[in-house]
Amino acid sequence: VGKRKRVKETSSILNIETTAYHSEDRMWNSRGRTKRRNKSGGYRESMMTELDEITIVSMFEDIADEEEPSIATMEGICKLCEKLDIDPMEDIRVLVLMWKMGADKQPGQITKDEWIKGCHRIDVDSIDKLKALLPALDPGFLEHSDFRDFYKFCFKFNLHGTHKTHEKDLAINLMEMVLKERIDKERIETFCSFLKTTKDPTYERMTLDQWSSFLEFCVEVKDLKKDYDEENSAWPTLIDDYVEYMENQ
Repeated sequence: VGKRKRVKETSSILNIETTAYHSEDRMWNSRGRTKRRNKSGGYRESMMTELDEITIVSMFEDIADEEEPSIATMEGICKLCEKLDIDPMEDIRVLVLMWKMGADKQPGQITKDEWIKGCHRIDVDSIDKLKALLPALDPGFLEHSDFRDFYKFCFKFNLHGTHKTHEKDLAINLMEMVLKERIDKERIETFCSFLKTTKDPTYERMTLDQWSSFLEFCVEVKDLKKDYDEENSAWPTLIDDYVEYMENQ
């Protein structure tokens, strides 16, 4: 492979079609079946329980927007969080829930169709069942490929209006929330410190490519001195500038 040059920051399209995840004794897959752990530690597959369609619709109507009853905005999602006894501003599990339900049509909302399909996907038809599911919504259960999709979803779900990028401060707060306990604490702290102190106007907003690249960078480059190769890397310039920042500390 020949020498690669720095690449410009570009946006990519998020595509989440599967919602596989697992808890201690159960794993849902994208085909709508439930796998339960057997005594030998493996999984056996069984059909999901029959759900109450009327209750599922009623649950959505309770959080739906008054003016647009076919969607639930952040106000409705916050109302759902109150019912689940979780903090929508601090608890990452609400984002995991939205991701697993496939709420990707528009940022900051879930449609009635997404809600109904999502309830079937995760096998719930009541608030009590959603509450029982909460422990399994810990992102720590996600494998890297699933977490990578979830991480991209977080960026897109929290966009404002027609914007395709995040303001730097919002990106920092979101990154600290999503990557907490997933990525080395010092790496997150130093990267956020770099973003806060840099005067480069091109970093006033963060693109999806920059957002995604930071996660891959953290996974691939554990030690900046040993693992980072600027000459043969293809990281966005933001990453290169962060490494230079670290070298000058």
